[in-house]
Amino acid sequence: MFESVGWAEILVLGIAGLFILGPERLPSAAAWVGRTIRKVREYATGARDQLKNELGPDFEELRKPLQDLQQLRNFDPKRIVTSTLFGDDTNGNGVKPNGYAATQPPLPPRPADPLKPGETPKVDPDAT
Repeated sequence: MFESVGWAEILVLGIAGLFILGPERLPSAAAWVGRTIRKVREYATGARDQLKNELGPDFEELRKPLQDLQQLRNFDPKRIVTSTLFGDDTNGNGVKPNGYAATQPPLPPRPADPLKPGETPKVDPDAT
């Protein structure tokens, strides 16, 4: 439920609550929020259990499309396109999913030959 809320956000909310409610009312407000969240979870669990009991085996058939939608929330087109075009996702036969053959990685650049004694380095006047 609060997967995207980190400790920093909780700390900011706590400090804001301390300034808004004051130190006297903050503990009772936090207890009320905790009880309310617990009650909402109990209602949701009860509704799910009741639905599961009434539908029986059809309940799992209803959950399957919802799970598929849940997986679509994690869909990242940029990652998929990048891995398809540039990744080494081969099917074991040297062919990528896009139909092109897997290529060998480029060779690392060859280091420049060291300068001989008394030799001056080449300078590009346009680059300096």
